Amino acid sequence: MKRIFMLLSLGAMLYLTSCKSEKHETHEAESKFLVTSPMLKDTTTTREYVSQIHSIQHIELRALEKGYLQNIYVDEGQFVKKGQLMFQITPSLYKAELQKAEAETNFAEIEYQNTKSLADSNIVSKNELALAKAKYNKAKAEQALAEVHLGFTQIKAPFSGIMDHFEVRLGSLVDEGDLLTTMSDNSKMWVYFNVPEAEYLDYKTSASKNMLKVKLLMANNKLFDYPGIVETIEADFNNETGNIAFRATFPNPKGLLRHGETGNILVSVPLPKAMLIPQKATFEVLDKNYVYVLDKNNTIHSRKITIAAEMPHLYAVSSGLELGDKLLLEGLRKVKEGQEIDFTFVEPAKAIGSLDLYAE
Repeated sequence: MKRIFMLLSLGAMLYLTSCKSEKHETHEAESKFLVTSPMLKDTTTTREYVSQIHSIQHIELRALEKGYLQNIYVDEGQFVKKGQLMFQITPSLYKAELQKAEAETNFAEIEYQNTKSLADSNIVSKNELALAKAKYNKAKAEQALAEVHLGFTQIKAPFSGIMDHFEVRLGSLVDEGDLLTTMSDNSKMWVYFNVPEAEYLDYKTSASKNMLKVKLLMANNKLFDYPGIVETIEADFNNETGNIAFRATFPNPKGLLRHGETGNILVSVPLPKAMLIPQKATFEVLDKNYVYVLDKNNTIHSRKITIAAEMPHLYAVSSGLELGDKLLLEGLRKVKEGQEIDFTFVEPAKAIGSLDLYAE
């Protein structure tokens, strides 16, 4: 019995010693912080701009003559070809005017021919012949004008494109200038976006003289299939916003984009020899960014940094850090200014390479 009691006591002591040892090791592991350094790397960042999408041609179709809308040959949202008849305004009055003009032209021609015969026989003067010819020319001009007015009763598509909704209905009395519908040529799209002055200067002074290629993020958060090219920059800056408008042209062979849509333009900007640090190594105080940097005595000090660009899980730093600086990677809330810490150094490439896994 005594022997059993001694064995139990020894087992309890060993268990307690083991627990204390595990707790001590766990405490040491918890008090050891991960530290890394900035890394220089050629990379790119993406700038995003809110944009407005426009057709390369978007016009209003209006009535050129007054009358009743006799026929509509198209439907809303329909694709129409250049020259296709779309609307017919009652032509009766203009047909009558054309017939009258043709009759007057015929009469003036006969009169001119008779006068010419008499002039050739020296019966009438050259002035009378010239007057007859002038009357004939005037009649022909009035006939041509009547033909134009009659032609205006037919509204045809000025280019191939998609028509919008009707502004009038069959049988409506339309006046000259009344809006009938609108049309859009969506074969290509113009996408406008505003660029701040500093970024405009970066673009204009960059070494590359090629036209800027951009991508379009559509409203459904998906990328448009085709890239665009910035072909035009407007002349003036907006003094209120400090921005200038860029215009990118996108092909639209599938007709997916329509006039009036919105989206975001994505511009890839190269960052040669960028100093990269993990975002999780930073913290904010009054909208300013800081990191904890270790000195030679392994004591941490906060240091303000300037962020040049933001990427997924990464910051490109433009000032505040040197390449060999050691900065606290994790446990920023567990330390305080001037605290001496025990740490494990993580190579920058490994620290940055594990960020995607960490984010998941």
